Amino acid sequence: MPSPSSRRSSRPSRRTVLATGSALGGTLLVGGLPAPAGAATAAEAGSDPWRTVLDDADLVWQRMPKTWYEGPYLGNGFLGSGIYAEPGADADTVQAVRFNVQHTEVQDHRPQFGSLFGLARLPIGHFTLEPVGTITGLDWRLGLHDAELTGTLTTDRGTLTIRALVHNSRSVLAVEVTPTEGERDFAWVFHPAEAISPRAAFRPLPTGYEPNPPAETGEHDGIRAAVQPLLSGGQHVTAWWERTRGGTRTLYAHVAHSYPKSTALGRALAAVRDASKLPYDLLAVAHRAWWHAFYRKSFLSLPDARMQRFYWIQLYKTASAARRDAPPMATSGPWLEPTPWPATWWNLNVQLEYWLIHGSNHLELDAVTRALSEFRDNLKAEVAAPYRADSLGIPRTTDASLVNGGPTEPALGYGVGIPGQNPPTPEVGNLTWALHNVWLSYRHTMDESILRDVLFPLLRKAINYYLHFLEPGADGKLHLPATFSPEYGGDSRDCNYDLMLLTWGCRTLLESAEVLGIDDESAPRWREVLAKRVAYPTDDNGFMIGADIPFAKSHRHYSHLLAVYPLYELTGRTPDEKALIEKSLAHWVGFEGALQGYTFTGAASMSALLGKGEDALSYLGQLMTRFIQPNTMYKESGPVIETPLSAAQSLHDMVCQSWGGIIRVFPALPAAWRDLTVHDFRTQGAFLLSAVREDGVTRWVRLVSEAGAPCVVRHGITGPIEVRDDSGRRLRYESVGEGAIRVALRKGDSALITAKGDRPDLRIAPVEPNEEAPRWGLPG
Repeated sequence: MPSPSSRRSSRPSRRTVLATGSALGGTLLVGGLPAPAGAATAAEAGSDPWRTVLDDADLVWQRMPKTWYEGPYLGNGFLGSGIYAEPGADADTVQAVRFNVQHTEVQDHRPQFGSLFGLARLPIGHFTLEPVGTITGLDWRLGLHDAELTGTLTTDRGTLTIRALVHNSRSVLAVEVTPTEGERDFAWVFHPAEAISPRAAFRPLPTGYEPNPPAETGEHDGIRAAVQPLLSGGQHVTAWWERTRGGTRTLYAHVAHSYPKSTALGRALAAVRDASKLPYDLLAVAHRAWWHAFYRKSFLSLPDARMQRFYWIQLYKTASAARRDAPPMATSGPWLEPTPWPATWWNLNVQLEYWLIHGSNHLELDAVTRALSEFRDNLKAEVAAPYRADSLGIPRTTDASLVNGGPTEPALGYGVGIPGQNPPTPEVGNLTWALHNVWLSYRHTMDESILRDVLFPLLRKAINYYLHFLEPGADGKLHLPATFSPEYGGDSRDCNYDLMLLTWGCRTLLESAEVLGIDDESAPRWREVLAKRVAYPTDDNGFMIGADIPFAKSHRHYSHLLAVYPLYELTGRTPDEKALIEKSLAHWVGFEGALQGYTFTGAASMSALLGKGEDALSYLGQLMTRFIQPNTMYKESGPVIETPLSAAQSLHDMVCQSWGGIIRVFPALPAAWRDLTVHDFRTQGAFLLSAVREDGVTRWVRLVSEAGAPCVVRHGITGPIEVRDDSGRRLRYESVGEGAIRVALRKGDSALITAKGDRPDLRIAPVEPNEEAPRWGLPG
């Protein structure tokens, strides 16, 4: 390959690129956006980087999927469908294909039995597609670009050609089937599920708990419906209708939930009647348009084909499972199965599920900020009565409205507990950690309404709860009574989980009050906490669980390391601090036995913080090899989805970091990733970052400011640089050390950083993979 300097001299000038494009294809940057039609040559106009990477990432099936962990999945944040062989069927004699029908709003409403039974999400049922003949083969593709499943199902009597989607806005499952002559009489059958907590498959039912009565199936003006009454009042309803047009038959299905009134039936029937007026192609138009626009909000391409495909699948999965107005993701998303985890988990799962929305520029999926704001009053009841006047908390598990319910399983968490007491388990920090996600949404948008209306008032009351118990010790330091570090076992004084969150919370409250111009009466106390808080407990192995409990056994959770990641309170600024982080990380992952998938995503992100790209890639490689399932789902005693989504965030952390007021471009890339393209990656400070790396050299970095926030960037370009605006005019900048510069950008301004004299090709295009890799799914 030519040297970087010879490549630079052979590149066309920046002005030439913007005027004529490049015959090599790709999308040009004009004003921070892909160039409009006419801005590129005819050869380039036919090239679509997004379509290229998405088509390459499609999952394929040439063998019949048997389980949730193998099959295709469709969803829109509310309605979800997982697709696989009817369970129990032998691989050689499969008679039917299951299309699950589940919905994130469908839950029980009996709080006396707790969030895991009385408030659990409830299974709805499934359709079976039952061919005339015996299934002998299939060829399916889950097309990410259109969010549709397409392909054929072959039997010994003919072929069924299938197209399926869960409509983005209508929440309708539409499955179009075109049969050959021998399969004209295939059938659809709906199977209502028993309306009981999915946890019943793993734990005994609580005393007094009764299953809801069976669903009642009937016909309503030609539309079939399964009406599920609930003992608590209300109902959920699955309505469906099959329409025949020419040689095709299309199934339309919708789920509605109502509580306490029984109004779901009318809504479900109306939704199906309205959607069924449209043939599949017309129904799909608006659905496809939403998904096409969704993907174009950002772009990432890297030379590891398997990892690149995995990344784009996680974006598809997140948009299938999340919407701002949908319930916060439960552990299995909208694809409910028998599981020990039929609720929303707040001591890790929710936080990990939503991290990737920030860098990928998808704040439209942020249900966490919306839910914490909307249901804040419910969080009063989760702290003990004496503290409700000024404190809030969130327990380990809740339903969609952040209610925990009764103490049927105290060991698994009821309320947030009281420091120094047990039972209930004093797991105190979950709300503060959840509010860190809200803080990330603020920092990535600089939307002060998030800070003023949600983060500051809720974080103030979350920290207030801690302040009731924080007391000076004989050493003059402030100490916490015994609290619980998620999942390790046992309570400890000065628990690192809580000390780390308390420290972040006090610092964030002070900074927020300054931004908002608030003179808060509690500010002196927050400053006192930062000045006098006891040091984080450590020993010869690094961070302990707390003052009473060393880290001495295999543990999947990084609850004792939150100050390192994701809080970035400790980042290795000094040699001693870096050594402590390295020692703690090695000790944590050195205990085999209880390690799980998100152990390796956390370790990857901590390695990225330290600039260790090879280690980060190694941890992600172990995740892929040991834990990720064929369809990129994840299993941990049951179906869960947070770990693959957090792996996408680990990739973000390797590509870009923006903590501490500095944007770091390509901070932790392994040597094998010599080429990389990122476009409109959202950073803290509300900047949109685009950058290209070629043959191990960062060619250019471009930042667009959405808020006019201070801009400091560690660009990674070696030697003298130039900084120019969109018109090619030079911008002043200040070097601030360690390869970083400060440049003043007003709202709407942009800065292009290049090596001095370089005029790189400003196109956004996929990079070439280092080697071939199998597709996800079950390829032949």
